[in-house]
Amino acid sequence: MRNRKIILGLLLAVSCILGAQNKKSMPIYKDAKRSVEERVNDLVSQMTVEEKVLQLNQYTLGRNDNANNMADPVNDIPPGIGSLIYFSSNPELRNRVQKRAMKETRLGIPVIFGYDVIHGYRTVYPISLAQACSWNTDLVEKACAVAAQEARMSGVDWTFSPMIDVARDPRWGRVAEGYGEDPYTNAVFGVASVKGYQGNDLSNPQNVAACLKHYIGYGASEAGRDYVYTEISQQTLWDTYMHPYEEGVKAGAATLMSSFNDISGTPGSANHYTLTEILKERWGHDGFVVSDWGSIEQLRPQGVAKDKKEAALKAFNAGVEMDMMNRSYDNHLAELVKEGKVSEEKLNDAVKRVLRIKFRLGLFDKPYTPNGAEKDRFLLPKSLEIAEKLAEESIVLLKNDNKTLPLTNISKIAVVGPMAKSKWHLLGSWRAQGQSDDAISLFEGLENEFKNKAQLSYASGCDFEGDDKSGFEEAKSIAKNADAIILCLGEKAQWSGENASRSTITLPQIQEELVAELKKLGKPVILLLSSGRPLELNRLDKLSNAMLQIWQPGIAGANPIAGIVSGRINPSGKLSITFPYSTGQIPIYYNHRQSARPHQGKYQDIPSTPLYEFAHGLSYTSYEYGELQPSALKIKKGNKLSVSIAVTNTGNMDGLETVHWFISDPVSTISRPVKELKHFEKQMIEKGQTKTFTFNIDPIRDLGFVNGKGEKFLEAGEYYIIVKDKKIKVEVQD
Repeated sequence: MRNRKIILGLLLAVSCILGAQNKKSMPIYKDAKRSVEERVNDLVSQMTVEEKVLQLNQYTLGRNDNANNMADPVNDIPPGIGSLIYFSSNPELRNRVQKRAMKETRLGIPVIFGYDVIHGYRTVYPISLAQACSWNTDLVEKACAVAAQEARMSGVDWTFSPMIDVARDPRWGRVAEGYGEDPYTNAVFGVASVKGYQGNDLSNPQNVAACLKHYIGYGASEAGRDYVYTEISQQTLWDTYMHPYEEGVKAGAATLMSSFNDISGTPGSANHYTLTEILKERWGHDGFVVSDWGSIEQLRPQGVAKDKKEAALKAFNAGVEMDMMNRSYDNHLAELVKEGKVSEEKLNDAVKRVLRIKFRLGLFDKPYTPNGAEKDRFLLPKSLEIAEKLAEESIVLLKNDNKTLPLTNISKIAVVGPMAKSKWHLLGSWRAQGQSDDAISLFEGLENEFKNKAQLSYASGCDFEGDDKSGFEEAKSIAKNADAIILCLGEKAQWSGENASRSTITLPQIQEELVAELKKLGKPVILLLSSGRPLELNRLDKLSNAMLQIWQPGIAGANPIAGIVSGRINPSGKLSITFPYSTGQIPIYYNHRQSARPHQGKYQDIPSTPLYEFAHGLSYTSYEYGELQPSALKIKKGNKLSVSIAVTNTGNMDGLETVHWFISDPVSTISRPVKELKHFEKQMIEKGQTKTFTFNIDPIRDLGFVNGKGEKFLEAGEYYIIVKDKKIKVEVQD
């Protein structure tokens, strides 16, 4: 017995000694109790140049169905690769690759898996442009949180979203991906998206790292064409394009994506001023920048690099840390370090930035994704509820002559048009893992809504494009017997998005001709318009009694759309982008600079005003706005100011109303836009009820401006606070 105790004691002592030795020998970077910076620094100190370079490269894994990303398939992925774009939704494939990284490399550095989760992962929400028309940042944050949950549980750690390019040319297909023409709007919704994706803790297994794109000025592409030159002065760079990115960085966005476009002679992916001097040095961003797909290699056709090696040198030294599918860093960066053209200090900083995000995501401690069932990941009841609500609040009632809508006390409805039974095209571009079978068609939504209330008949009438009018007669036949005609028109999903520029924003002639034919029947004509951009509607405006801009509403938009048609739901969406009278007016946007001759310089052949202006959107109820009530009319520069307005619902239906607060500075050292959005608020106002909306003004933030160096300034003088047709003058004193 005594010998047994001695033996046990010896074994225990040996175990303690070995445990202590193992603990002592554990690398700092593997110790979860250490700080992120300690772990990053320790790991980088142990890495070779080759290991560091490999961390700065991104290849692809899984199916790639984006026709714009043409690259050789990656058949042999190095286990030490830094990142992969993950096209599959199966965690098992991801985990097999991750296991190689963890087990077959010297240091066991996990891969970060990215993907374009733009407006939902499997639960596809309305496109981002539509989301901004909801003016509901809380809903957008919730939608992004759902997208993050579905993506992270499927093996994606990082989304290339939000896109916060200020976009003022609707011919540009990527206008669908952002939040419209206004810098403040893009900033606010960009921040909401970052919060939704990242939550309070990146290591949470339902959060993903966000990526602000495309840094910077991509939305200014000439004539709305992708990948082309942009002419942006330093002043415009700061007063129009920088603000959303600065706010996104302040909100903690983990990464940014450098842009394709050449900015006044220096491409976005080789721009030291924007990528290093501003982003890293002035704003203090400690995450990393990933190139857009091929944007480093494309420095060659842009004329600033003679070959891939020089492209790698210029992009890396400018401040692009990760090479997305250029094969420039993996082939040339180590050689550039050896030649002394890239410093080891800069290489180490770049690697630290990538590793920092991996540590914050918890990938070193929990590198694998649990292989859960799809039913536990996708299309959850709460997720679909958010999708439906966001679609509801994004829909904009553009026109409603003589209260054509809602449709009540009718017995027969003709549903016509190529969009009526389409599901796929409702999902829009960048639909991630979205499936058409998950969606409800417009016709199905109307059937659900009018069941036992009205008889629905259907005819396609025509295809989306072409000149085949053989379906017109069937459409007219069912329409003759109907009390109202609902025409479901619009764009195919692929007509917007990347590399989807259009010379005109009109619908194809065949669709307009179908409307003209049905208008002759003398029945009320209601247009449901699905698109990824503003449309030229001046002819359709004359042919219709009511128009609903439904955008590309995602998988759950049809029921709320039908609810608006029936009157069960009161529309509350307002435009986040101007609808031109015609394509010839482009660019046209609300916050333009003041003209030298406001009474002249007009078009002689068309109106010079838009068909539907920024913030336009009708309701089924009516609102009466009171007078603006300021806390003071004269303030010192350092003082605060609040302005309130009472809004009364004078109609017969409860409604959500958004109040947009604009400011105007008519005289400034630097000329300013005629007005600038600085705040918005959305509230439910029950019929007969009055709600007060308030704008709390910080003078330097809300009345001030920025110069071409990015310096904020506030001048003494008169400023106007504007809500609809209400305006007050406030004096700022030194």
